[in-house]
Amino acid sequence: MELWDVYDINRNKTDKTMCRGDAFEENCYHLVVHICIFNSKGEMLIQQRQPFKKGWSDMWDVTVGGSAIQGDDSQSAAERELLEEIGLKIDLTNIRPHITVNFSKGFDDYYLIEQDVDINELSLQYEEVQKVKWATKEEIFSMIDDGQFIPYYKSLIQLLFDNRKQYGSIKID
Repeated sequence: MELWDVYDINRNKTDKTMCRGDAFEENCYHLVVHICIFNSKGEMLIQQRQPFKKGWSDMWDVTVGGSAIQGDDSQSAAERELLEEIGLKIDLTNIRPHITVNFSKGFDDYYLIEQDVDINELSLQYEEVQKVKWATKEEIFSMIDDGQFIPYYKSLIQLLFDNRKQYGSIKID
């Protein structure tokens, strides 16, 4: 049983929790984190979900993602998900998400990390991830078109690639 902290509409943590899979009460939200690792070639590390994983089974996704559990803040949830899903330890202390997207039942925090990672040294969590690979933005777009990648808006994928070296919405050269 996975417990989530419940947030209000302004992202203030309440004193409530909920179980994963339970119906959301009105005006209750939860936190989800996504971590996108980019290499020095500008490629994103992507993962293929297991065929037996509930929700988007057998599809490709960004490097790592998952719900914050009870007691997590955004950074600790991101660190935990990275370690659990691909065996990568990264300290995100004092690192803010590059992008936060509000969705109907919560908040999606996107962390954009530049790090050359040897994918042969990663330890993939069997329950979640069947394989990983590096992909260009164009390859991800093609995979979205072919129905192989979770159907994110291409504009979001573009924004992830564009913002990987900076914070904010103004281009800084």
